[in-house]
Amino acid sequence: MSVNHMKLYQSSASPNSRRVRIFLAEKSLYMPLIPVDLGQGEQHGEAYRAINPRRVVPTLVLEDGTAIGEVPVIQGYLEARFPDAPLLGDTALEKAQIAMWDRRAEQEGFASVMEAIRNVLPGLKGRAIAGPHDYAQIEALAERSKQRAQNFFRDLDARLQTVAFVAGERYSVADITAMVTLDFATKAINYVVPDELTALKRWYANVSARASAAA
Repeated sequence: MSVNHMKLYQSSASPNSRRVRIFLAEKSLYMPLIPVDLGQGEQHGEAYRAINPRRVVPTLVLEDGTAIGEVPVIQGYLEARFPDAPLLGDTALEKAQIAMWDRRAEQEGFASVMEAIRNVLPGLKGRAIAGPHDYAQIEALAERSKQRAQNFFRDLDARLQTVAFVAGERYSVADITAMVTLDFATKAINYVVPDELTALKRWYANVSARASAAA
């Protein structure tokens, strides 16, 4: 379905942007994708700050000009507007399970990888935390964050020994967050899945083979 009355400001280099692109692909929603060049600092310019003062991507802009930020909020809005092919659950219980596992994937996995790379990458000096304010890097946090990410993947493997997907027996937004986290960790902190995490590998092969994973 084409939704040209909305547009998504995003970056191909942003794992958060990818989470929304995959969400759109799974729901067969097509809207203009407006690139924001993070490498050139376009997110800090006046034009983009007028759209999102927090200087982060992605941002969904609606037909009336309303700007919506934060990945889970964007996904929630799109699910409410376009409920077909639900990714946030149908029943109250399923919605709770998906929200719980998605939150864990974001806080324990995604945020850990993000903290690890932002505290050491030279290009992010003074920008250790994304948002409207500048923060100095703390290199010591990077190693702790790497350990947190490794623990997350081990915990996820244990979970996936009992279920097909992160939140249960159906693909959901929790799988999107976890898959993007694993890809992000592989690229950003050179994470390699240990051979013994067979359930994690099985799950990853499955979800990364979906057409939406290329979004």
